[in-house]
Amino acid sequence: QVQLVESGGGLVQTGGSLRLSCTASRRTSGRTFSSNAMGWFRQAPGKEREFVAAVRQNSGYTSYADSVKGRLTLSRDNAKNTVYLQMNNLKPEDTAVYYCAAQATYSNLTLADKYDYWGQGTQVTVSS
Repeated sequence: QVQLVESGGGLVQTGGSLRLSCTASRRTSGRTFSSNAMGWFRQAPGKEREFVAAVRQNSGYTSYADSVKGRLTLSRDNAKNTVYLQMNNLKPEDTAVYYCAAQATYSNLTLADKYDYWGQGTQVTVSS
């Protein structure tokens, strides 16, 4: 079983920045988990979970939702099996619970049901 641990959420004013991180490991052994891809989704109250960004671990190919392009940047440290989501110029509409997800095998990056493992979520609140 794989465990994803997220950190970095919080409260920030409009225009501010936050950096989220997510580390994947095997729950029992604590060893790193080599995923095909890792991504971030978010869910605001009363809304469905939506894709934010994802990266393929081997190629480094990244994909972003149109709503975050130019403001959010996804990076990875394969040695630590960790991904980072740098969020700049945050807006109130970015307020949501952000979930890290890992994909075991090659599949579509933007569909939540193509991910095999999920973190517990971290709250991001942007005040106006």
